[in-house]
Amino acid sequence: MANGAAGAVRPADVGLTARRDAWWVQPVVVFLGLSAFVAYATWAAFQGNNYRYTAGGANYLSPFYSPELFGDPKTAWLGGKPAWWPGWLVFSPALLILPFPAFFRVTCYYYRGAYYKAFWADPPSCTVKEPRSSYRGEASFPLILQNVHRYFLYIALLFILILGHDAWDGFRFTDAAGNLHFGMGVGSLVLTINVFLLAGYTFGCHSMRHLCGGKINQLSACPMRSRLYGCVSMLNARHMAWAWPSLVFVAFTDVYVRLCCMGVITDWRFF
Repeated sequence: MANGAAGAVRPADVGLTARRDAWWVQPVVVFLGLSAFVAYATWAAFQGNNYRYTAGGANYLSPFYSPELFGDPKTAWLGGKPAWWPGWLVFSPALLILPFPAFFRVTCYYYRGAYYKAFWADPPSCTVKEPRSSYRGEASFPLILQNVHRYFLYIALLFILILGHDAWDGFRFTDAAGNLHFGMGVGSLVLTINVFLLAGYTFGCHSMRHLCGGKINQLSACPMRSRLYGCVSMLNARHMAWAWPSLVFVAFTDVYVRLCCMGVITDWRFF
């Protein structure tokens, strides 16, 4: 007779597998990578400064703070610090922005599989014993909230347009007379690469495939939607390859703008 409750998982059994490869490397790397990003993004969001670089006529805005709804009265869309902001909470424009791309990432189909393995060991890897004996899926609270991913896609697409405009502003410099002229610095390229990577990740979203090719019985009967579906599917096939570079580079972009603002580094100007 088996000891213990039927189907129970003994702590000693967790991680048991017949695999002889280093299966644990990937979940450990994912755990460290996501933890580092969350830690830095949280720190950066609460700073509330050094996010817009304007020295030498430049106009670089950190993606963590874009769009700047409230903040600097001269540049923010809606003016300075709002009157309704709680007095006990540190004011930072990023706190109004970051939750939206954060929820888009957290509910992403790829990231679900990644952090389920890395943080919850659900399962740690294929054919590796996990610390639970039943599968509840995402049909109950709180994981049923993962279904909001399709709605956060619409917000993410809007963010791509805004960040694209920020990248364009990165090529517009103000001279001593206050006139705008086209130019290019390292920051201009950083902002452009950032939006390119974010666009590749966003347009390759699984929900984007449904948006382009869903709710029709015969995709070939709609040539335009068929081509869009094919393009999105091509990006989706490498969704992981877009997910990680875009995550790392958006943090790097904030670091670059922040260090320029602090005078730690100088933005090298091509022309």
